[in-house]
Amino acid sequence: MATDVIVLNGGSSSGKSRIARCLQVVLPEPWLTLGVDTLIEAMPASMRASDAGIELAPDGGVSVGAGFRAVEAAWIAGVAAMARAGGRVVVDEVFLGGAASQRRWEAALGGLDVLWVAVRCDPAVAEAREAARGDRVGGMARSQADLVHRGVAYDLEVDTTHTEAMECARLIAARVGQRVMPPSTGRTTPVT
Repeated sequence: MATDVIVLNGGSSSGKSRIARCLQVVLPEPWLTLGVDTLIEAMPASMRASDAGIELAPDGGVSVGAGFRAVEAAWIAGVAAMARAGGRVVVDEVFLGGAASQRRWEAALGGLDVLWVAVRCDPAVAEAREAARGDRVGGMARSQADLVHRGVAYDLEVDTTHTEAMECARLIAARVGQRVMPPSTGRTTPVT
C-alpha cells in the first residue's frame, strides 16, 4: 500500500515543521503539509485566549477547552477527507493528550495508510531553539518534550538533537509505502 498520510508528532521546537518541508522536497509526489499551527492560525482570535478555546500559560503550559476540541474534530475530519480525495498529507502535530490524541487521529484516518513518526529532541536543545525563535512561550518545548509521546505507538522515530531535518526526512521517505503492520502493534523503530 502507498502511504496516504505521514503524522509527525513531537513537542514544540522539536523540528517537525522543518522535517515536513524537507519531506516535500524529497518525496517524489506532491504532499500537503498541515499542522496544529495551521488550525490555531485559522481560528478566530477570540478562541486563542479563552477557556473555550486554547490558552497558553506563562510557563508554556497549554490548555484547551470544549470549543477548541469541536473545531479540532472538524479540522481532523477535513484533513482525513483531503487524504481520502487523493491529497497526500504530512500532519505536523503536538499530541498534548498523548495516546488519546493519537486515538482521535486514528478514528478519523481509518482506512488510510498512515505512517506514524515520533520527532524527538533533547529538551535542552528544543528549549534553546524555542528561545531563538522568539515566537513561542518559554517553557513550552521542555514541558512537551516527553508529554506528547506518552502511550503513542510509532512506526518510526527520529531525533533532531544531532540529526539535520533533511536526513530525518530521508529516513522517513525511505519508509513511505514500506509499512506492513499497523501502529496498534506498538512497534517502533528508533533512529538516532
